[in-house]
Amino acid sequence: MIEEDVKRIVKGPADLEEQIDKLKKQVELLQGKCRQAGAAILDQDLQIKSLTKEVDRLSEENFNLSLVKGKDNGKK
Repeated sequence: MIEEDVKRIVKGPADLEEQIDKLKKQVELLQGKCRQAGAAILDQDLQIKSLTKEVDRLSEENFNLSLVKGKDNGKK
């Protein structure tokens, strides 16, 4: 046995509790990161929907302007 093994055996349950606490902290950290990622995804989804509506609106406006100018779908 090496010295680290002896220390671990002497420490016993306290070592396990320490490891469990570290794992709990990791779980909490990862849950927080997942929440942040989820919120970012939702924000990006809203932005995509908004930009898609804007592209549609501009496409329609472009088409209408081409009709006013006497062009067929913007082509000469």
